[in-house]
Amino acid sequence: MRKILFWVHTSIDGHIEGPGGEFDWAMMGEELSAYSNELCARAGAFLYGRGVWEIMVGYWPNAEALSDDPHDLTFAPVWRKTPKIVVSTTLEHDEWAAEVIRTDPAERIAELKRQPGADILLMGGAGLAGTLTRHGLIDEYHIAVHPVVLGGGRPLFPNGTDRLGLRLVESRVCDKGVVVTRYDRP
Repeated sequence: MRKILFWVHTSIDGHIEGPGGEFDWAMMGEELSAYSNELCARAGAFLYGRGVWEIMVGYWPNAEALSDDPHDLTFAPVWRKTPKIVVSTTLEHDEWAAEVIRTDPAERIAELKRQPGADILLMGGAGLAGTLTRHGLIDEYHIAVHPVVLGGGRPLFPNGTDRLGLRLVESRVCDKGVVVTRYDRP
């Protein structure tokens, strides 16, 4: 059975975007990039909600033309070759998406988990992560806490997310300031 891995960056005050929707505060240093690459290597597919998808598809297809950052240069070809699943009620088709889930994402993702293959990596996004958490579908939470206070914005989990006890499996400091924790469901 495949696992759903949730990989997300957050501020120390628990926001995944700033008050204006900005995501210019998350810094991918060498150690954090290596951690991210390890997660990507475990994944047979990437999973996105519509909001994060629009950011990703707007950048990664042509990242090498836009950046010379080592993380970007390493991740761009991985992003392009890995099948991508998008959950959206409004997106009908996208050339980069292997599948668009338009209705009942929890049911379809539970079905995908039962199929053989490598794990599925959910990257960012509070809404989809909240839905999958409510349905008990996320197996591992990988949370990178960046040393910044945003003072508002989109919270890591939306209000109304049920309480869930997790088990700390690993914690490490990357690049002299980003704390990465991995939690499993007990």
